[in-house]
Amino acid sequence: MQSPTRNEIQDSEHRGLPMVVPQPVAARQDGWLVRVMRILFGWRSAATRADLEQVLTDQQPGSGFSPAEAALLKNILGLREWRIERVMIPRADIVAVQQDIPLAELIRVFQDAGHSRLVVYNDTLDDPAGMIHIRDLVAFVADQAIECEPRGSTSKAAPEQTSAIWHFANVDLTTTLSAAKIVREILYAPPSMPALDLLAKMQATRIHLALVIDEYGGTDGLVSMEDLVELIVGDIADEHDERELPPLTRQGDGSFLAIGRASLDDVRAVIGEEFDVGEAAQEVDTLGGYLVMRAGHVPVRGELVPGPDPFEAEVLDADPRRVKRVRIYRRIAARPSAARETAITRAGAPRGGAAAARDETNRPGSNSSRTP
Repeated sequence: MQSPTRNEIQDSEHRGLPMVVPQPVAARQDGWLVRVMRILFGWRSAATRADLEQVLTDQQPGSGFSPAEAALLKNILGLREWRIERVMIPRADIVAVQQDIPLAELIRVFQDAGHSRLVVYNDTLDDPAGMIHIRDLVAFVADQAIECEPRGSTSKAAPEQTSAIWHFANVDLTTTLSAAKIVREILYAPPSMPALDLLAKMQATRIHLALVIDEYGGTDGLVSMEDLVELIVGDIADEHDERELPPLTRQGDGSFLAIGRASLDDVRAVIGEEFDVGEAAQEVDTLGGYLVMRAGHVPVRGELVPGPDPFEAEVLDADPRRVKRVRIYRRIAARPSAARETAITRAGAPRGGAAAARDETNRPGSNSSRTP
């Protein structure tokens, strides 16, 4: 009779003992949300996301979600579609400081900007050096100003027996930011990076500011953790944030006041489908960008720029880089009779505003096209 092999002996020893049965691959991939939805609603795992989106959109009475919960869940589900190029602050709006800036001037920049973090660069914004947090600046000033001495004695004493004496005159505010050595690291991300991935990276690295870098290494924009969280919970305003005006408002005379950063979608939503920019919407996203494209240059203050028929825009404020504020109204030929008479009356006034700006721009040797 053949004796049992070693493997057979081991099998017989383990026979009858409890063992872990591996779950199917599909079961292991199901998350807790999938299992809960399957238990509550009998949903299939393949259709869970689509069904949940449908429930949140329709707001069925039996869904059990409040409007606030439904809004948050919809934002979370839509987060994977967002790229940081749609969230970032454009380069023109970035508040940044050079690394050799004196601390006195840096404090003034913090005061005017109203931000807790600022980008630091070497020579240009395309050569970033990091970021500065206002808490690090306050800590540096405090370390330079504070002195500890024993209470009621000139001899050495234990730390708990000392009192702090502040001498702010000892703080040298001419010290440069680079010499203070309080510049922190900053994150870098491409425009196509998913917002959810950047949020996870910020959470892992504990760095809440990222520069958006184009394919050539230049700076395109800036994203903070607050910008990403607002995709889920909506706008976050604190005690220091000023109430923002709407990007577009209708005036009593039928015209519209708008900021240059207003999106073309917002402009069309307020003015109406008549304000159709056509294929230009594939090239630019903002009203200011559209007016620059129509004019072929950055319009100056007071310049009239034709919009989609029958609209035109008067530039109320601009600088050499961008359009800041405009007034949109119908052309004189397309306006109601009362508004047309008012416009003609204004046209008969002494030349100024838009006409003067155009004359000055077209005058030979004039450089007013770049005058804000």
